[in-house]
Amino acid sequence: MPGSTNSTTKRANPARSLTPAAGPTGGASCSTWPSSRAPLAAEAVRRIDAIFDVERSINGLPAEQRLAVRQKDVAPLVAELEVWMRAVRSKMSRHADVAKAMDYMLKRWNTFTRFLNDGRICLTNNAAERALRGIALGRKAWLFAGSNRGGERAAAMYSLIVTAKLNDVDPRTWLADVLRRIADHPASKLDELLPWKWRHRDEPACQAA
Repeated sequence: MPGSTNSTTKRANPARSLTPAAGPTGGASCSTWPSSRAPLAAEAVRRIDAIFDVERSINGLPAEQRLAVRQKDVAPLVAELEVWMRAVRSKMSRHADVAKAMDYMLKRWNTFTRFLNDGRICLTNNAAERALRGIALGRKAWLFAGSNRGGERAAAMYSLIVTAKLNDVDPRTWLADVLRRIADHPASKLDELLPWKWRHRDEPACQAA
């Protein structure tokens, strides 16, 4: 999501971040990934953790700086990981647990490596999962959106509210200000009202940077 540049790679077992819904990671789930006590699994985790170590060092930096570090330091590690995984996988039975985990990740390799070309993308989707917890808590209420279009509108509004939060903007203040201004705002400059560009009408321009 534009404007969200903070990585969410906290120190943890990287195998737990390799989930089917882990944004760009696309690796096997922790329940699918074999025990790290297995030599091959331990080696895979070691290689993945090396990638996470670099990501931790650039956590919170602007997207441009993160991208530069990724292309310089992370891309070689990812390339070595792929070569190693394909070489090891070619010698394994497809029924092996480690093979199943590797297959899951290798089939999604292009998705996994997207973060190498975009500094805005986090290596995990932890932030997105945390943002969705509120939706899970209110899931019974979402059954009464009234119609499919009502549900789509609710989803759009929720996306805008969460985007505001990710950009350290108070959703209520932002939405109230946008609703007051949008009728008279030039259509060609509507992007100025998006949470990552918005500033309050009464806020001095020097504070908007």
